[in-house]
Amino acid sequence: MAHRAVIFDLGGVVFPSPFDVFSAYETERGLPDGFLRRVVAAGGEHGAWARLERGELHLDEFHVAFAAECDAAGARVDAAELMAGIIRRFAPRPEMVAALRTIRHRGLRTAALTNNWLPHDGAGTPDRQAGDLEDLGLFDVVVESAREGLRKPDPAIYRLTCDRLGVRPTETVFLDDLGVNLKPARALGMTTIKVTDPSVALDELAAVLGFPLP
Repeated sequence: MAHRAVIFDLGGVVFPSPFDVFSAYETERGLPDGFLRRVVAAGGEHGAWARLERGELHLDEFHVAFAAECDAAGARVDAAELMAGIIRRFAPRPEMVAALRTIRHRGLRTAALTNNWLPHDGAGTPDRQAGDLEDLGLFDVVVESAREGLRKPDPAIYRLTCDRLGVRPTETVFLDDLGVNLKPARALGMTTIKVTDPSVALDELAAVLGFPLP
């Protein structure tokens, strides 16, 4: 079956990964390597990070809750500083922007499927970066976890994205940097690509789509 749409994660795919900021923060503060990711993982679906991405916490509330989780895990973390560092690094990768333009020029639909968060007051667009790319005509659809009350890897958010694109899951390619987010997409029939090196991922995407990407 021919592919009709390509769905992109944002952080770690179109934008740099927030986990790069985690690593830099850990190095600067003398924290154990991987400490912040372990705190996020330990919290699971009820932790501060998951609640932030489902829009259940505003950013100010998250700062307090996540700092408390880090304290309980044995280290003091300035969550406001950490999140500010993530936001500062969110500039799109030029090669991904070029690929998006080529994909749309070829007549395929595009979507951003992102786990994100609400601003301090809960108003406005949760992921301004996603909105900027939508304004530039790079995405037909933007699905933001904080707006939907759903987050990857919940299969419902993948189905929602496909519904808004007007395609079946089997007609899509999905790119994400986390294996845990790719597993449910594959189960729904999506073609999946794990993004570790963006240039390698784009080569793989070009092979799947059958045309070159810049």
